[in-house]
Amino acid sequence: MADRPVIAVVYDLGAVSPLTIVDHLEPLGDVLMALRRSEHTELNRALIEELATVVDLDPDHDVAAEELRRHRPDALLTFSETCLGDAAELAERLGLPFHSVETVGLLRDKYAMRARLREHGVDAVRSARLEGPADWPAALAEVGLPAVLKPATGQGSRDTHLITEEAAGARLAEELLTGPDAGPMVLEEYLRGRDCGPFGDYVSVESAVVDGEATHWQVTGKYPLLPPFREPGQYWPAPIDEAERAAALALTTQVIAALGIRTGITHTELKLTAEGPRLIELNGRLGGYQSWLAELAGGLDPMELAGRIALGEKVEVGHAPTDRVYFVRSVQTPREGGLLKAVHGLREVLDLPGVEGATVMSRPGEQLPPTVSTAELVSVTGIVEDHAAMLAVVEQALGRLTFTIEGPDGERTLTSAECEV
Repeated sequence: MADRPVIAVVYDLGAVSPLTIVDHLEPLGDVLMALRRSEHTELNRALIEELATVVDLDPDHDVAAEELRRHRPDALLTFSETCLGDAAELAERLGLPFHSVETVGLLRDKYAMRARLREHGVDAVRSARLEGPADWPAALAEVGLPAVLKPATGQGSRDTHLITEEAAGARLAEELLTGPDAGPMVLEEYLRGRDCGPFGDYVSVESAVVDGEATHWQVTGKYPLLPPFREPGQYWPAPIDEAERAAALALTTQVIAALGIRTGITHTELKLTAEGPRLIELNGRLGGYQSWLAELAGGLDPMELAGRIALGEKVEVGHAPTDRVYFVRSVQTPREGGLLKAVHGLREVLDLPGVEGATVMSRPGEQLPPTVSTAELVSVTGIVEDHAAMLAVVEQALGRLTFTIEGPDGERTLTSAECEV
């Protein structure tokens, strides 16, 4: 019997768990987990070692590549935003297909991405880079207000803020650019969404790229953003008409080509404006919760698809199901944080018709940090006949969940709505 191929996964906290990675890739070959050094990988190391062979990634890419080479990998990929740079460097040294180092540099730097797209005449959005507070006046003059201030690199809507007043923006820029974790920021033109009723005014396009040719296998719908830019969930398919869908797919194809993406999975977020879809950002990896939606829907498996592309197979991509509505709705943690003492109502949520599961994302006893980023308490999944039914089931589910949280003023039991203020 021929040796099974070895699939190296550069791993840190990301779109999918170690168990999901191994479950979906093991049928294709032996999984080698290459761990990036972080608090997350240290906490989960024992579990990961139970699932697969583990290699610790040396910070020196040459050393790390030599260590991986001893395992003779046939493919290399990642599902983590923070690992894209490492994966590109290692793939280049090992001669394996992945995004180029140059492309990942564009994907990880929001200003560089916008600059490249402007050069190619693709969806020009005003933007400016800020290295320090002194850059604020020039950035404001370039972009104008309203604008969005966010880290040049980042994920999960981390430290992303809507700026509507010059003085408030200057104060926030000072705070974000001088703190202990300060890094470059980007000020971008605020894209105003069209009226989408009870649905979010943005979507994401899920794509697979093989030999430079992109196939878009789903357009994912979103729930309305929570302040300032927290993402509470998503669902298949997006409730948009065929003309808007075609425009979204065409723009995504242009963006993928302009950024030089030749292989792999991409997740492209687009704002639905009155003038048509506009680019928010493109991620060079599988989007969050896409594996959950795929499990609900059956059919296309994006994890397997990613593995086969990494192995160099000439895959027929196909499309994800759109016959019913498949959803994930996550209750967000309170922005002020606190000690999570208890989660109530899970059994009642599971009794609802259309609900398939309810996953506790933050466990009782966990200290929830203050945050304006996307961070989940409980994620509810389900399958229903249409988008109207989805809205009704989600409203009922969130109405049955409450959370006991201890803060400076003692314990409080909050509803889902109170958590998401």
